Amino acid sequence: MFLGPSVAALLLAAAGCSSSGAAVSVTVPSPPPEAAAYCRALHGELPETVAGHDRGDTGPKSELTAEWGDGAIVLRCGVPRPAKMDDPMAKGTEANGVNWLLEQSQDAGPRFTTTYRKAYVEVSLSAEYAHDASPLAAFGPAVEKTVPGL
Repeated sequence: MFLGPSVAALLLAAAGCSSSGAAVSVTVPSPPPEAAAYCRALHGELPETVAGHDRGDTGPKSELTAEWGDGAIVLRCGVPRPAKMDDPMAKGTEANGVNWLLEQSQDAGPRFTTTYRKAYVEVSLSAEYAHDASPLAAFGPAVEKTVPGL
């Protein structure tokens, strides 16, 4: 079970930022066909702005990936189930009705992966969000609408 404050209740203090136009390099997942269909639907519902950052292109361009703020926020849909989900001590949070597993590394920002969904959606945040998961709230409505729960 994931415990933590509701991300929707966190205040966001990020300043607006526009994309430079350069594509951010992202590894495109290779999900099974059913998960890929959910991901394509999700791609069409993703917000144009997250945490004051404009949506930009990833390289290679894919319906399974998206980014905001020149890579400050990167989404990949159809990723494999993280092994960390088997850890009963794993940390997570809830944002706008979607549960997320938290994975934190020492040299990068946090990475969150949806739980209890038919396709795994991963959101990586830059180090500036090391203690602020509030951008996840922007993805809740789109995930709820397009990626069914288990």
